[in-house]
Amino acid sequence: MSTTGPTTPPPPTTFPTTLPVDDYAHEFSGRAALVTGAASGIGLAVARRLAAGGAAVAVADFNEEGAREVVAELRAAGAEALAVRIDVTEPDSVAAAVDATVEGLGGLHLAVNNAGIAGGGSVPIGEYPIDGWRRVLSTNLDGVFYSMHFEIPVMLAAGGGAIVNMSSILGSNGFAGSAAYVAAKHGVVGLTKSAAIEYAARGIRVNAVGPGFIDTPLLSQTDVTIREALVALHPAGRLGTAEEVAEVTAFLLSDRASFVHGSYHLVDGAYAAR
Repeated sequence: MSTTGPTTPPPPTTFPTTLPVDDYAHEFSGRAALVTGAASGIGLAVARRLAAGGAAVAVADFNEEGAREVVAELRAAGAEALAVRIDVTEPDSVAAAVDATVEGLGGLHLAVNNAGIAGGGSVPIGEYPIDGWRRVLSTNLDGVFYSMHFEIPVMLAAGGGAIVNMSSILGSNGFAGSAAYVAAKHGVVGLTKSAAIEYAARGIRVNAVGPGFIDTPLLSQTDVTIREALVALHPAGRLGTAEEVAEVTAFLLSDRASFVHGSYHLVDGAYAAR
């Protein structure tokens, strides 16, 4: 029996880039969602997916103009949406974004803490700039803590809710030259598990998603050689799509995942299975 796999990977599944209409069109009706980093990439796909499921969505991003453009798209498709400026490195900004969501959408039942930065460059630890380390940790880890810190009391007051924290495949793997990003994403997984234990009996479910390398506009601008190297890391033979991550995120936020607490779900084309 041959132990080698197919030489040509199967074609990627095609996912819609506009609001889909499916069997889950009303699963989030009556619920308000806050998505950070929602002006582009995975956050944008999540905002679209939640709106398609009937949620009222607060599109929160440091790029306020981008957030307003997304809101215009969602409203044109018939969804209720609100643009909110947020800087997840500043606790006061996060608190204000949560308050704006509650005031503008009537509550907060779902949250996706997605905002993050790549960190830039490929630098070993002994040469890693201290300010770069703090910048990545401040955004990718502190930002998730601040978000949950202000989201959870509001959800408790409403009787419960569900949170998804966006980690990464690098929340369970190392990657040379990316110490700050790897450390932050491991931290997100730890925060998620701790929060899940603390609030499982109080009506709030907290889970994490770990995307592999996703075909976002940022990656589309990378050198062809680098892109091919990233594709090669995934046995599926391609990069993931933001819509694929959004589908897993939506499941975790839905009542279909009612007994899923404190889990870390990879969306990685078998990256971690090697």
